[in-house]
Amino acid sequence: MKSIQWSNDCLCLLNQTALPGSLEYIDCRDHRRVGEAIKRLEVRGAPAIGAAAAFGLVLGARELAANGENLRMLLPQVAEELLNTRPTAVNLSWALKRMMAVLDSVSSDADIVVALEQEAVAIMEEDRQVNAAISRHGLELFEQPIHAILTHCNAGALATVEYGTALGVIRQAWANGKIGRVFADETRPLLQGARLTVWELMQDGIPVTLITDNMAGWVMKKQMVQAVIVGADRIALNGDVANKIGTYSVAVLAQKHNIPFYVAAPLSTFDFSLQTGDSIPIEERDSCEVAAFGGQVVAPAGVEVFNPAFDVTPHELITAIITEHGVLRPPFCTAIASIQKEKGGK
Repeated sequence: MKSIQWSNDCLCLLNQTALPGSLEYIDCRDHRRVGEAIKRLEVRGAPAIGAAAAFGLVLGARELAANGENLRMLLPQVAEELLNTRPTAVNLSWALKRMMAVLDSVSSDADIVVALEQEAVAIMEEDRQVNAAISRHGLELFEQPIHAILTHCNAGALATVEYGTALGVIRQAWANGKIGRVFADETRPLLQGARLTVWELMQDGIPVTLITDNMAGWVMKKQMVQAVIVGADRIALNGDVANKIGTYSVAVLAQKHNIPFYVAAPLSTFDFSLQTGDSIPIEERDSCEVAAFGGQVVAPAGVEVFNPAFDVTPHELITAIITEHGVLRPPFCTAIASIQKEKGGK
């Protein structure tokens, strides 16, 4: 399953807003269409957004070059336009910074376009390798088989270039006989769990049970799940994690019921410039996402709506963070500082 494909100077995106009703693809031939796809959640998930933005910059560079424009002067504007599509997922800025750094190593505009494309392809290919490594490392957390694991939102192949982070670990654990079933929160208000995670798992033949978000606590109390795993959109130096709204509530419930709470994320999701999660910018989305459901208005006209797309889970609620370089355990400030020093970071 591939959410992103690049061929013939066109970025092809699997339209996630159409799932599970239909399998549709969007051909993006300029950076503006890529930006729209990110804003509209047609492509979503921190790693997938980063990769899409990288190719968006390639498309922007091609257009500027074709029009005889000055790439070094105008390309930063294209990058800024892509950066402003969504504020919380740090992979977006990480990918664009990495892409813009290419300009320091080339001279001619023609070389810039070629080098940018090579870098975007490298980002895409690396994401595949990273997800596979995360999945392998995550398997070590399941020495003893468990009956079921719970996940929130979608951190699978749709949220990455391929395979997934949290769902990648789940796929690996299921293939190795370590878990028997997945419980998926529906993930209001846009139902990424119901529409995307359940769809992915059913495509793979992995047993899955869909629950509403407010059923998670009861499922835990009834001992129906033995672990929780989620993805991440940004991780601070102390281990605080920003992820889809509702993750914090699941983490609190997991701690109450003595259930391990795992986060799976690549190194590119760590923001080494932030000491704590208090500084993570939280995107707030349109009120209609909450006041309407499936196109049908479900709340009185004019009601005030609070619609943050993400929340921040404090590090003390997290059992372990699974990365492509291994499993990080508390104290996270020490573990993250060590991996930053060893592997490097932004």
